[in-house]
Amino acid sequence: MSEQKPLRVAIIGAGTVGSQVISLMNSQADDLKMRIGAPLELIGVGVKDLTKDRPGIAKDLLTDDISALLDKKPDVVIELMGSIEPARKFILQAINNGSSVISANKALLAKDGATLHKAAEKADVDLYYEASVAGAIPLLRPLRESLVGDDVVKILGIVNGTTNYILTKMDELGESFDSALKSAQDLGYAETDPTADVMGHDAASKAAILAQLAFHTRVTIDDVYCEGITSITQQDVKAAQQMGFVIKLLAVAEKVKENAIVVRVHPAMIPVAHPLASVREAFNAVFVQAKAAGSLMFYGQGAGGAPTASAVLGDLVAVGRNRVSQKRGPGESVYADAEILPIASALTSYYLNLEVADQPGVLAEISAAFATQGVSIQTVRQETRGKVASLIIRTHQAKESYLASVLSDLKNLSAVKQINGVMRVEGDEPS
Repeated sequence: MSEQKPLRVAIIGAGTVGSQVISLMNSQADDLKMRIGAPLELIGVGVKDLTKDRPGIAKDLLTDDISALLDKKPDVVIELMGSIEPARKFILQAINNGSSVISANKALLAKDGATLHKAAEKADVDLYYEASVAGAIPLLRPLRESLVGDDVVKILGIVNGTTNYILTKMDELGESFDSALKSAQDLGYAETDPTADVMGHDAASKAAILAQLAFHTRVTIDDVYCEGITSITQQDVKAAQQMGFVIKLLAVAEKVKENAIVVRVHPAMIPVAHPLASVREAFNAVFVQAKAAGSLMFYGQGAGGAPTASAVLGDLVAVGRNRVSQKRGPGESVYADAEILPIASALTSYYLNLEVADQPGVLAEISAAFATQGVSIQTVRQETRGKVASLIIRTHQAKESYLASVLSDLKNLSAVKQINGVMRVEGDEPS
């Protein structure tokens, strides 16, 4: 029996992840051949700058004419260049040429994944993107394949390593946000411009991808409520510690009623007993709640060259097997077309830190403001400092819009001098 002809692979982008993918393809060539059923042949690596030194990559493979490389019609194209354009143009060119595509481009997939999926379906090729969310953690494939027979009701996850590192240092070492951010930058966890991470945009892209797979509904980043961690203070961190909580930047996607979902990213306090509370430094973890399977947790390194390359290689094996057997893997599943509601429809609970006048009747007045909006107070802790008092309040779950109305009413009370902190609480009671 003749040997299966090689699968021709082209890579776009030769940065940290791209160079790791090439290294793994070379070092594991024999194993990959056995797993796929055919050898792999790297036919070219598309880059923007040919003058840059790229150790470990043969110079004759490098080209800055990416379009010409794609017109060689490789079996598989691996896109690792990032950003929306020209990545979208090149992916569509590859798909239209009949190439299957593997991508780690979370921003593009969250912004315009629908265009890519439609093109892949029309061309009858694969579009895989396990590496776009949570690095090496096998998460998207279980949602797309293993849990496809179940009914996912909620996803709660830490999907950005930079912010988790910062919050870990603020919690464990008492560092300020600025100090912890600098440490993250010094270690290479955070970019020189950390906006996408600390403002929650990176996590929001990942939340959109997770929600689309979990709820079989087209979700874009524009559907995700997004709030970053830049306003978190040491006062918030200490208040959380005193109540037995830690602060994490969470991506939350959940069913709030039949065929309606809310997708949100924001800081939240979670109980120290919750599995996500122990996820430290730059690690990621995602908690999935499904009706039949119950609670599942996926944990591991969420970023970095080697972990992300591992996810890319996993997709390469899956896509390669499909090419050898001349079939296509699961495509986009958006049959449910659930309504995507604003965060006002979510069920949440709040922590509030209020500075109030220390005088009779104030607590009753504040309690009335909560009761008027139908929000129940779970705990109150008061610390008196001269003529003012600090009130730490934690509510029971209520509709987000009701809690927003409470905040508005509190701002109009003369007894409330200042609202020092407001944060959502997750994981302490069932949704």
